[in-house]
Amino acid sequence: MSNLTPKERMKIARQKMPERAADERNKDFKEVNIGMKEEAATLEADRCLQCKDRACIAGCPVGIDIPVFLDRISEGDMEGAAKVLLDANTLPGITGRVCPQEEQCEQVCVRGKGKGVAVGIGYLERYVADWARENLDIKQILAEPSGFKVAIVGSGPAGLTAGGELAKKGHDVTIFEALHTAGGVLVYGIPEFRLPNKVIESEVDRLRQMGVKIICNVVVGRTFTVNELLEEEGFDAMFIANGAGLPVFMNIPGENLKGVYSANEYLTRSNLMRAYEFPESDTPIVRGDKVVVIGGGNVAMDSVRTAKRLGAKEATLVYRRSRQEMPARVEEAHHAEEEGIIFKLLCNPLRYLGTEDGWVKGVECIQMELGEPDDSGRRRPVPIKGSEFIIDCDVAIPAIGTQANPLLTATTPDLKVNRWGYIEADEDGATSMPGVFAGGDIIRGAATVILAMGDGKRSAAAIDKYLRETKKAPTKAGAAAS
Repeated sequence: MSNLTPKERMKIARQKMPERAADERNKDFKEVNIGMKEEAATLEADRCLQCKDRACIAGCPVGIDIPVFLDRISEGDMEGAAKVLLDANTLPGITGRVCPQEEQCEQVCVRGKGKGVAVGIGYLERYVADWARENLDIKQILAEPSGFKVAIVGSGPAGLTAGGELAKKGHDVTIFEALHTAGGVLVYGIPEFRLPNKVIESEVDRLRQMGVKIICNVVVGRTFTVNELLEEEGFDAMFIANGAGLPVFMNIPGENLKGVYSANEYLTRSNLMRAYEFPESDTPIVRGDKVVVIGGGNVAMDSVRTAKRLGAKEATLVYRRSRQEMPARVEEAHHAEEEGIIFKLLCNPLRYLGTEDGWVKGVECIQMELGEPDDSGRRRPVPIKGSEFIIDCDVAIPAIGTQANPLLTATTPDLKVNRWGYIEADEDGATSMPGVFAGGDIIRGAATVILAMGDGKRSAAAIDKYLRETKKAPTKAGAAAS
C-alpha cells in the first residue's frame, strides 16, 4: 500500500481522461477517449482513501474488490491489479468503457460525498484491462471438469459473463448466438467510437481460451427449442440471455414513411455490418443531411452521434423531458454537445410529415412542460397547448426503448413470462422450468451492460449449485463418449 496519508491523498485532483478533439472525432468512428497514461493512472489510484466501509464493492454489480484493485495500481503492480479485476469481472475492457460507474461504485465513493469528486474507478478499470490485453497472458484457473453441460442462449454481456463463470467452475459451456458474430448488443448496439470491436473480440477470445464454445447463426426458438436442447442435445442446465431486441415505436402517423428507421436497425447496420465503411463494406446505410433522433437514453445518444459521423449537417436529439431527467450517461451527453449535436428538450413528436413519393421530410413536435412525478420518479411531461412546431429532416430515428422478442418464449410454453413478455425469474435467475435460468434484458427490460453482467454472475453461481445438488454428473467414460 502507498505510504501517502489520507490528507495527502485528498490533495490529489481527479485526473482527466484524454479525449480526441470534438471537431475531429465527429467525422470518424475512432474511439473518443484515448485512455490514461501510467503516471495519471497511478495518481488517480493514489486518491483512494482505502476507507473501512468499502461501499464501492457493494456498488459494483459484479463485486470487484475495488480498494485492493486500486492499491495494486498505486503500488505499480499492474499484473496484480489485472488479476483482481479479472477474478471478478469477465469483461473489464468493456465495462471500463460503457459501465455507468458514476451511478454505481463511484456514486458511493467516500471521496465523492458532499462537494468532493469520486475516484475515477471506471477510467482505471479501462486502463488496467487495456494494459493486460497488451502485456499479459493471464491463464484463468479452471476447476476440474464437472461432467455437466450448460447451454447459454445469447452472447451479450449476461451470456458471456455466465459462460466465463461456469467455465471457471469446470462446466462444459456452449453459447448459442443468433447473429453471425459473438457479442450481442455489444457489437450491434454500441458504436465503435465508444467501444471498439477489437476490445470485444479480445474479451470473447479469452473465453474461448477457457474452453467456452460459441456457435453463431443459431436462433433458439427456431434452430432448436429450449426443450430440444435440454432433452435431445444433452444439456443439463440452461441460461437464457437473449436480450430485449424488439424495437418500440411511438405509433404516431407517418411511421411507415421511408427514412424512418428504428434505432436497432440503424445501429445494427452501422456497427455490426460496418455500413459506415460502405462501399468497402457490403451494407449500405442512409446518410441524411438533417437527422432527427427521438429519445434521451444511451441508444438515442449513440444514434444521433452516429448520424453526425455519417455526414449529417444537422443532427438533432428530441427529448420530451429536460436535460436533468435524461437517462443517458452524463459523459455521453457532454460528448454529444461538444460534437455539435442539437438538443431539442421538452418537446415530443406528434407525427412524421412526408413527401409525395413517401419519404419523411419533417417531424411535427409539441412543446412540453414538467408536471408531477410519474412512476419512474421523474416529473411527467405535459403538452403545452398550441405550441406545435416542425423540425425539417430527411431521416428520423425513434430510439425510445426495446421489448422482449417472443420468438423463444412462444416455443417454450412452460416458461412463465410477465405481461410485457419478459421471462419471470427470481433473484438468482431461476425460472419456472427446473434447470432453466435467465438474466439480462430478457428479465428486466433494456438496462445497462453491467447489470446484465451481474445477472450472469449470480445465475452462474446458482446454476453451479443446482447442478451439483440436484443432478448426477456422468461418469468420465460416459462424458468422453458424449
